[in-house]
Amino acid sequence: METTEKNQKSGGSFIIENDTTRPIFTPEDFSEEQLMMKASVKEFIDREVWPHKERFEKKDYELTKTLMEKAGELGFLGISVPEEYGGLGMGFVSAMLVCDYISGATGSLSTAFGAHTGIGILPITLYGTEEQKQKYLPKLSSGEWFGCYCLTEPGAGSDANSGKTKALLSADGSHYKITGQKMWISNAGFASLMIVFARIEDDKNITGFLVPYDAENGIRLGDEENKLGIHSSSTRQVFFTDTKVPIENILGERNGGFKIAMNALNVGRVKLGVACIDAQRRLTSESVKYANERIQFKTPISQFGAIKEKIARMATSCYVGESACYRVAKDIEDRINYFILQGMSKQEAELKGVEDYAVECSLIKVGASEDLQNCSDEGIQIFGGMGFSADTPMESAWRDARIGRIYEGTNEINRMLSVGMLLKKGMKGQIDLMGSVMKAANAFGQNTSDEIISDKHLSQEISIISKFKNLFLILLGNVVQKFGNELEKQQQILLSLSDILIEIYFSESALYRTLKNIDIQGIESQTTQENMVQFYVFEAYNTIHKSAIEIILSISDGEEQEQLLKILNEKCSYNIHPNVIGLKTKIANKFIEENNYFI
Repeated sequence: METTEKNQKSGGSFIIENDTTRPIFTPEDFSEEQLMMKASVKEFIDREVWPHKERFEKKDYELTKTLMEKAGELGFLGISVPEEYGGLGMGFVSAMLVCDYISGATGSLSTAFGAHTGIGILPITLYGTEEQKQKYLPKLSSGEWFGCYCLTEPGAGSDANSGKTKALLSADGSHYKITGQKMWISNAGFASLMIVFARIEDDKNITGFLVPYDAENGIRLGDEENKLGIHSSSTRQVFFTDTKVPIENILGERNGGFKIAMNALNVGRVKLGVACIDAQRRLTSESVKYANERIQFKTPISQFGAIKEKIARMATSCYVGESACYRVAKDIEDRINYFILQGMSKQEAELKGVEDYAVECSLIKVGASEDLQNCSDEGIQIFGGMGFSADTPMESAWRDARIGRIYEGTNEINRMLSVGMLLKKGMKGQIDLMGSVMKAANAFGQNTSDEIISDKHLSQEISIISKFKNLFLILLGNVVQKFGNELEKQQQILLSLSDILIEIYFSESALYRTLKNIDIQGIESQTTQENMVQFYVFEAYNTIHKSAIEIILSISDGEEQEQLLKILNEKCSYNIHPNVIGLKTKIANKFIEENNYFI
């Protein structure tokens, strides 16, 4: 896909467009180089990590560190670091790919990898001076050093800018002294370099500092936290007492730490989303294999409809989540390249490109993390009593998955952010949001035929996703009109709007991927994928209707309410409902036959 003005799309624009011919990037588009990288990462995980899964549950922190060092030797840690600083200098899609396949075996390694590459290396790559990059990035890329990100404090979680850690300038102006407490710091137990956020004097915003770990420089580590999951990821409190930091170790600008933190979180969110995908692949495969092997009533339990139901849901959510993750990965990469062509530095372009897709980053994080939790829960249920045992991979997977809904801003925060950021893009004129709201109202007000093109694959799904978008826009217009600037206080409404937004983006991503591959490969190779799109869209339909009803009943009454409900029931519905049980059975049968998740 060329990076031209014509095909450039701003983040969030998916909600106002219905172009099924616009190509999106899919895993089937991986280059030879990317396929080789994928194979290399999978081999590393299958050889070095999966066989030792039990050790991760016994808090073997040294194993995690050793494997991170090996990942550094293989080049995985420096995938996004420019070659001049010891990295591989590969694009955003490749970085997402590595994050995906390195994260599926255990949440402990996934956490260590994500903390190091996402919020450890990335801020230096994007905001560091030339001297800082030369000094730290080669060591961090090779695995000689590891990084950690010291932002959260006991009183500053979601409200990250409220931290109390202080930085005082020395009398001679040569250094700062940092004093304060940080908590929930991943990789703290073996980090050589800490990115620490502190407030200078009475500045409005926090400032970022690069602080090499030195116990003799007023840095003390708390004990390893006892956690629900991710047992072998190092998580400690970090205490600073008059820790000296040279003035040249300020990261970015004074007062600019909050911006660094937020931009790093955007990348962290989308990478956390893709880090949930291979775990789903592995959980689905393990569940299918167990269901085929487990005999009850003289029959493999895979032949029972109740089990097929679960396999279908697990496989479908994996396919759909993967589609959404790589769609946005390439959109971000294209946006970065576009900004470079417009004359921006690579550093500026990466910041701008990721920031532009902040809405999608939040949607991906929420959707994928919740799908992984559901997938692990269904996996335990398929294993039955064995699933509850620590002797199977399901128990630890369920616990490891739980943190995904808290990391990088809780899912509740990200839900509200996604709608807020979309509105902000509309107000800034980056997308024609309010114009689209008016068009949507007009479209539903017209007595047009709802006939669909019967000879086109997934034509009904194309139609109903378009209706979903119009519904979202109408509801958004109504809540903005009712609450205005007070909308941010209506958290439950924002949560419901976000649920609609998530289902639209995930549904459309899977739809576009499948249509593209039908055109290229033919329907015969995409039958299961087509069934999964039909099933997922039906499930999305139910979620969207529930959320829409909640919004309508809370913002309207009388004739207005009646009209909105009429729009929902008459203008946002199926012409012909699919045979959902039949779809689930077909989907499950294919994976049971393959004895694996095979897409």
